[in-house]
Amino acid sequence: MSDLPFGFSSSDGRDDDRDNDKPGDSGASNNPFGAAGNPFGALGGDAGAGFDPNMLGQVFTQLGQMFSGMGMPVAGGGTGPVNYELATRLARQQIGDFRPMLESEERAVADAVRLAELWLDEQTALPAGITATAAWTPVDWLEQTLPTWQTLCDPIAGSLEGTWQDSLPEDAKAMAGPMLPMMAGMSGMMFGTQLGQGLGHLAKDVLTSTDIGLPLAPHGTGALLPEAIARFAEGLDLPGQEIVVFLAAREAAHQRLFSGAGWLRQRLLSTVEDYARGIRLDMSGLDQLGAGLDPQELFSNPAKMEELMGQAAAFEPQTTPEQQAALARLETLLALIEGWVELTVSAALGDRIPSTAALTETMRRRRASGGPAEQTFATLIGLDLRPRKLREAADLWRKLTEAADVATRDGVWAHPDLLPDAEDLDSPAGFIDRVIGGGTGTFDDPIAELERTIAEEQRKKDDGES
Repeated sequence: MSDLPFGFSSSDGRDDDRDNDKPGDSGASNNPFGAAGNPFGALGGDAGAGFDPNMLGQVFTQLGQMFSGMGMPVAGGGTGPVNYELATRLARQQIGDFRPMLESEERAVADAVRLAELWLDEQTALPAGITATAAWTPVDWLEQTLPTWQTLCDPIAGSLEGTWQDSLPEDAKAMAGPMLPMMAGMSGMMFGTQLGQGLGHLAKDVLTSTDIGLPLAPHGTGALLPEAIARFAEGLDLPGQEIVVFLAAREAAHQRLFSGAGWLRQRLLSTVEDYARGIRLDMSGLDQLGAGLDPQELFSNPAKMEELMGQAAAFEPQTTPEQQAALARLETLLALIEGWVELTVSAALGDRIPSTAALTETMRRRRASGGPAEQTFATLIGLDLRPRKLREAADLWRKLTEAADVATRDGVWAHPDLLPDAEDLDSPAGFIDRVIGGGTGTFDDPIAELERTIAEEQRKKDDGES
């Protein structure tokens, strides 16, 4: 787009302003494993061969030598389950060139958010949640959101690392001995590599701090990314000013929800942790570990080691019932968030910005098709951040607003127990009847709620006995 408003700069002609510090210019690979990505892959060999602990010991020794030669700590490095130093370095390389934000762009974001907040006041009972605005470069996004990514990824990586070590046969543990800490360091490097590459792509793609539905920014910060917005606008035949205000309204609506529902941020993060706790590894290929390998060849041929580490088929996470349940809860919660934001923003901007409907549909398709965020989590453990029932959730919030009012609708966010579940998204009538009929009232009276729960349990018991 050539008509981006409020001082937003075009995505062209930026060479003079770009940061000349280009970590990727050295020609070095972004991946310390070369073509490899998973140090716990199948080690190849004859599928019918048995497990040889002596061979495993030589493999562990060779791995230690390789990583020491790379200049990276692999034992006792204290990096935790994810090597975030490596992740940050790879993400910066992936981002490449960037330029500092102009003062006019900072003002543009502040003006757009201020206007959006005025219009949102008319369509929601939740107060404004933004206390500071910012125009972020991709590197700003990386640095400002990394603490939240650490909170999200540590339980996932930690659970997978612990499960892998617990799944080793006793012979393998005895042979590995003091090398196990080195293997933990390799695990941290693996996750750091995958996370860094994913965040590097994501940093150049996101439009706002809440673009993927998670509260990634520091509390109270509303941020837009002008460079990404400029590229996004180039593919749309719509006025640039309307695009910016629309995205500012989405950011402001998300921040109102995360601020007004104080429990929501932690519930999202804890659901990811629930998913992580359900991780199990399929170690069925362990009897092939080391079969058919010549340690001398590994020592003399680094490419063979890279090939060995790149084969990840044998030790992949399995989806457990616990994970399926956690994933269903996460998808429902993300859908409810996105549906509420979509409805509120459409109501606030619909009569004022002609392109609201077109932009709403564009964002729906963008979220449904997935992107770097989904790829990042899918690469790590297969976690999907897409709100699959976004349309159903938006329809539920719309019907509840029509049947009651804005205050009643937004009051549902007062506590997680009041929210609709996945079944309610498919059949919202019952949920709406409960809300209108006072279904949220007993929650304010703990005695009444306890009596209702006891009565319900007794009824189920009586039905079972009969």
